[in-house]
Amino acid sequence: METRTETWHSAAIGRPKSVTIALPPGYSRTGRPFQVVYLLHSFGGNRHSWLSCPRVAEHAARHRLILVLPESGRAWFINDDRGRRYEDYLVGEVVLRVDARFNTVADRTGRAVAGFSMGGAAAVFQTLRHSDVFSVAGSNSGAFGAARRVGDPYHRHRGDRGLMMPTERDHERVWGPPGSRVRRRYDPRNLLVERDRTAPLAVYLDVGLGDFERMIAMNRAMREELLTHGVPHEYRERPGGHDWRFVDAGAEHLLGFVRAHLA
Repeated sequence: METRTETWHSAAIGRPKSVTIALPPGYSRTGRPFQVVYLLHSFGGNRHSWLSCPRVAEHAARHRLILVLPESGRAWFINDDRGRRYEDYLVGEVVLRVDARFNTVADRTGRAVAGFSMGGAAAVFQTLRHSDVFSVAGSNSGAFGAARRVGDPYHRHRGDRGLMMPTERDHERVWGPPGSRVRRRYDPRNLLVERDRTAPLAVYLDVGLGDFERMIAMNRAMREELLTHGVPHEYRERPGGHDWRFVDAGAEHLLGFVRAHLA
């Protein structure tokens, strides 16, 4: 896939930001428009993280999908406790910029958002909050328990190489202390109760059987919440841990689901 970079001064973030766009073979500014998948990285990632997954590009090309890769570093794609407005940036700037400059299906029926770990949870959160913008959400090992996290449940793993989980300090810089307004705003139970039920949604979730026990538990809990609230979804548990190899191995399932549920 051909990649391009879009850079502009973000009003929401207050500084220049760049987004990578991956275009499928045969992309043209004219003719039938292309559906778009926004891919959100994990904690500490960037707009190049998803490009480490060759099967993602392969299946996106097969399904004629444009991939959009924004970045937030160690901040979530939410409006957080410190005043960083990554939700406003994603929904109010990135989507509009992509639709203005590329040949896209410029409405909710042509847009999906997916992610890994913090990006996976954020993708589902933003779809529930902005069902007028996105119609499909996908998550690989989504960190759905972030709003209820207390302390550092990953402390015994801190010596593990490549651990992609925030410390208590990093977590509270985004989410605030337990009981904060931000935590209440993005708690999955509240989002499901408050969502717009007139907008059809579809959600894909998976998690690795070799992932952290807490991560497996929170994905199972999220599945139960979706069942309780009648949200159409697909849920998988498959081999793998909390890493990009797991993400790449599941690209066919994730993007196949996205393609099947976009109009």
